[in-house]
Amino acid sequence: MDLEAMAAALTASGRYRVLTKLEPSAATPPPSGGDWRMGLFVDVETTGLDLVHDEIIELAMVRFYYGLDGQVLGIGETFQGFREPSRPITPEITALTGIDEAIVRGQVIDPDAVRDFAASAAIVIAHNAAFDRPMLERFSEVFVTRPWGCSMTQIDWASEGADGLKLVHLAAQAGFFYDGHRAANDCAAAIELLRRRLPVSGDFGLARLLSAARRATWRLRAEGAPFEMKDALKGRGYRWDDGSRGAPRAWWVDVGEEALEAEIAFLRAEIYQRDVDFAPRRIDASDRFSARI
Repeated sequence: MDLEAMAAALTASGRYRVLTKLEPSAATPPPSGGDWRMGLFVDVETTGLDLVHDEIIELAMVRFYYGLDGQVLGIGETFQGFREPSRPITPEITALTGIDEAIVRGQVIDPDAVRDFAASAAIVIAHNAAFDRPMLERFSEVFVTRPWGCSMTQIDWASEGADGLKLVHLAAQAGFFYDGHRAANDCAAAIELLRRRLPVSGDFGLARLLSAARRATWRLRAEGAPFEMKDALKGRGYRWDDGSRGAPRAWWVDVGEEALEAEIAFLRAEIYQRDVDFAPRRIDASDRFSARI
């Protein structure tokens, strides 16, 4: 039976949505000419969500090539490895990742091999870079020196009709599914989203991400803000820093340069209700998402 014809008929009926399985792409050589860059998509599985104490148990990195217009031109090599952590993997993590003690027993990820694989990337991207970057910076210095982007937060998925930010949900809304529980498959699915045009704007997903990554933002920390103002800060998009990374505890937000003065005015008028000096920190792709800020 002609499966493609069947899928087309089901879709045309208006009563069904058919998802296509994402098949792995064979690695291709870099483009032979033109102005292009190499990107690196990364994903880690870990023993938990603590950025200081939990450990990487799987790392996948997939190279891809792109033009300066943000169009993905091809997929390169994949690096994938497991690592045995210093303490047992919990049943909850096994249920979430599919990784158990038998898979990682005796496994080591070579930091030198990771460094060599990532060193030539013009940008490193993850789906939730605020988690992956701190984890990887602890593992290898190469991730400290690379610019970073985030496919989850640096594309306005809501304006493109998405109703969630999880990779599996974005893939389904784009019309495909993939085998989960493997970091390399997550990388491949995310690159597929970035290589497609977004459904509303028509822009390439990667072009939209690169545009956001190239813009500088400013971090404002509302240190010593009155406790009773926490709901107002949360409602405006501020996040809480509990001080576990070494900075004083405070609410913080990142804003573009065009919104900086208005945000300072809001803090003075609505939160502190007095004149307060601030020292905003400029953030760009070289340090964005890092635990160092």
